[in-house]
Amino acid sequence: MANLGTISNLATGGGTLVLAVATFASIRSANRSARVAERALMQNLKPVVVPSRRDDPEEKLMWSDRYWAKLPGGQAIARVIGDTVYLAVSLRNVGSGIAILQSYRLVAPFQMAPPVHEPVETFREQSRDLYIPAGDVSYWQAALRDKEDEYYQPVRDAIEAREPFSVQLLYCDHEGGQRTVSWLSLVPAPTTDDEDRWLGSVARHWNLDRDDPRH
Repeated sequence: MANLGTISNLATGGGTLVLAVATFASIRSANRSARVAERALMQNLKPVVVPSRRDDPEEKLMWSDRYWAKLPGGQAIARVIGDTVYLAVSLRNVGSGIAILQSYRLVAPFQMAPPVHEPVETFREQSRDLYIPAGDVSYWQAALRDKEDEYYQPVRDAIEAREPFSVQLLYCDHEGGQRTVSWLSLVPAPTTDDEDRWLGSVARHWNLDRDDPRH
C-alpha cells in the first residue's frame, strides 16, 4: 500500500503547483489589462500638432518687444522688421490632450525632413509657455534679434529671398510626457498679390517616449 503521508504530500504539492500556475496566469492577465488601460489613458492625453486650416480663426500675436501681428488660419509669419526676425505658425492640435510647446530648432536653408531629428538637448527653449487645447488652434512664435545668433542670418536670408525653411518643434502633454518632435516648414505662398504671405506645413512626427510606429 502506498504511504498515506507520501500521497498527502504529493496531493498538496500538486494543488500548490496548480494554484501557482493559476496565479501566474492571473498576474499576466492583470498586467496585460493594466498595460491596455495605461495605453488608453495615454492616448486620451496625447497631443498631435499640425498646421491649422485656412478656415480656422485668426490669431492676434504680440512679441516681447510689443510688436503686434495678425496670423490667419493656415498661415505663418516670417518677417524682418529692422534688425528683428519675427516668426510664427498657426497650429491645430488634432490629438486628444493639451499640447505644451517646449522648445524648437530652426533649419535654414530648407532641407527635406530627415529620418531622425536633431538631439533635443540642442533645441532652444520657449521664452514663455505656449498651450494648444485638444481639438483647438493656437500658434508657435519666436523672434531672432541677435545678429550673432546661429539662426539669425540663415533664416533672415531665407525670408528675404522668399525661400522655405523649417522648424523642429518639441512638445508634450500637460504632464510632461509623450514628448513629440514635429518637423514644420514655413513656405512662401505661391502668389504675387501678397509678398508677405507664408504657409505652414508638416512633414514628419517623431515619438520620443515610445517606439516609433514606422519601425
